[in-house]
Amino acid sequence: MAFRIRELVQSKAFSGMNVPDDSENTFLELKKKKVHRYVIFKIDENKNEVVVEKTGGPAESYDNFTKSLPENDCRYAVYDFDFVTSENCQKSKIFFFAWSPATSRIRAKMLYAMCRGSFKRSLDGIHYEIQATDPTEMDLEVIRDRAW
Repeated sequence: MAFRIRELVQSKAFSGMNVPDDSENTFLELKKKKVHRYVIFKIDENKNEVVVEKTGGPAESYDNFTKSLPENDCRYAVYDFDFVTSENCQKSKIFFFAWSPATSRIRAKMLYAMCRGSFKRSLDGIHYEIQATDPTEMDLEVIRDRAW
């Protein structure tokens, strides 16, 4: 086991992932143009980059978003959460999710954990980060509590 982990750490996959313009532009469409409610990203190990896997339209719900995450594999995601403050002001906060379910492969968990920081830094405008291994850790109430 120790040999495999060392091999993974030394591999090209952990030297840093590229973030193609398409991935950054899709995030900017969510942030500035409100074209998407959420974006789900996955690591393409063959290309050594983080790519857009799925987007959700502005009318999609938080439930649509959470159901779009794979049950047994890791992903990164951003979600544009709209809410109304106690002063009746419309607000929006962008959440970054590091989804790493307990049932996912160890290699995937390590890869996503190692690349998370550099990928997140490439997305300027994230308000909050949620690391979740179980759907209850990213329940809508958790998001609401963080946003207020």
